[in-house]
Amino acid sequence: MPYRAPVAEIRFVLDRVVGFDRVAATETFADATPDTVTAILTEAGRMSEDVLAPLNRQGDLHPAHLENGVVRTSPGFAEGFRAIAEGGWLGMSADPAHGGMGLPLALTTAVNEMMGSACLALQLNPLLTQGQIEALQIHASAEMQALYVPKLVSGEWSGTMNLTEPQAGSDVGAIRTKAEPAGDGAYRITGQKIYISWADNDFTENVCHLVLARLPDAAEGTRGISLFMVPKRLPDADGRAGRANDLKVVSLEHKLGLHGSPTAVMQYDGATGWLVGESHRGMAAMFTMMNNARLGVGVQGLSVAEAALQHATGYALERRQGRTHHGEGTILAHADVRRMVLSMKAETFAARAIALDCAVSLDMARATGDTAWRARAAFLTPIAKAYGTETGIKVASEGVQVHGGMGVIEETGAAQFVRDVRVTSIYEGTNGIQAMDLVGRKLADGGAAAYALLDEIEAFENDALRAAASHLRATTGFLLECDMQDRFAGAVAYLGAFARVLGAWYHLKAAAADPVRQPLARFAIGCFLPEALAEIAKARTGAEELYAVTDDMIAA
Repeated sequence: MPYRAPVAEIRFVLDRVVGFDRVAATETFADATPDTVTAILTEAGRMSEDVLAPLNRQGDLHPAHLENGVVRTSPGFAEGFRAIAEGGWLGMSADPAHGGMGLPLALTTAVNEMMGSACLALQLNPLLTQGQIEALQIHASAEMQALYVPKLVSGEWSGTMNLTEPQAGSDVGAIRTKAEPAGDGAYRITGQKIYISWADNDFTENVCHLVLARLPDAAEGTRGISLFMVPKRLPDADGRAGRANDLKVVSLEHKLGLHGSPTAVMQYDGATGWLVGESHRGMAAMFTMMNNARLGVGVQGLSVAEAALQHATGYALERRQGRTHHGEGTILAHADVRRMVLSMKAETFAARAIALDCAVSLDMARATGDTAWRARAAFLTPIAKAYGTETGIKVASEGVQVHGGMGVIEETGAAQFVRDVRVTSIYEGTNGIQAMDLVGRKLADGGAAAYALLDEIEAFENDALRAAASHLRATTGFLLECDMQDRFAGAVAYLGAFARVLGAWYHLKAAAADPVRQPLARFAIGCFLPEALAEIAKARTGAEELYAVTDDMIAA
């Protein structure tokens, strides 16, 4: 089944569920009129269907590869990237002063969903470039912004983020890459980075690497890390990509999925770089890009969920096998198949609503400067990332099940969704780390942001929803009284409970706005709320039982 961009569904969630009209009503985003939104979603949907979707299988069958030190990308990817760049989709939310459109992140999020559903391996490149644009606009000097951002917006250059090293995965504070002052305002960057997505390509003039490294006087841990711009080619006096910098792609990883996206080991041998922001404040600057990417990766999970849902639904509507009480028909008439497809549909809707609500909150924070919006966005970000990616994995796996034996036959395409989406729960902070962030940093306000969100949910007139939200409120208070180890033990369950309560709320809001959606909403809350209560119970169990089972017992 060919991919069809869910433009009407996205528009419904924006307009009737997450309150995008509040964003469009601000002075900052006054250009996001209904006609503009319709035109953007329609055009991006058309490009995703016609240009990007045909590339998805090409990327899987013909992976990016390293040839004499040069990355060769999958067939058609250069043309696909050019369509993205020429459409202006890279700079949708970028400052118009640098060639961007200045549009809300919520619209960028919606467009990224469609591009990711069509070809996730290629969409990862624009996602990284968009994140770098935001980081530079906030933290870089005016001179660096003027040089780099317009070229990133136009797609002449692309961006990456370099954090991970062989000995420093999630523990970023353990990085060893060095930055030595060169005496001319630049620095010499030396070290190795791994798992660098889209570290190189054969269709942009330059690749701009944001690299975490340590200055000679750096303290231990994350407080001693600085951020540097290290381009593949050094800009000449006219700002064009000039001579090659002292860096190289050592190798490309052989991955489970996302074969069209080159993931590299990068070596920096005294490469020339320039400081971004203040020295020893690199993590603050990088977190701007990482938080952008965390929402973006959650949307990648959503993207695959939507694509897998469409693929499985199309198959279930065509495949004829067996009989039901309806008589002979397609397998969608079988109760268990129908349960799977409805579950996939309900979870995908919830993941989309959480992501767009998070994006709307970020837009409102930017437009108003209101700390309450900022706190709301910060609280929703780890939920959007973790739930979005878990939904992608779950829906893709269920899609294989709907296909039955044909699901594991590569030619059907169902298995590729599972392989491509699996990494999303790992990169940009594993989902466990997202959950720990939720019960750690995000509850450091005494639960204010969590309680404010629960106030919104409990204002909706539905007894079952209110009861679940009340239990979640009590569990928030319980966790606030626990030590951090007990919080961490229940973190994943707490995040899961919050996601399910949010999902039920969005489904009920959708049903209130459109009565046709009431049956799906009833199905969704019948699944989500009992699951939320089970997760709430698990969130309260603490760490004692985890550590009562010794290492020897685990290994026995």
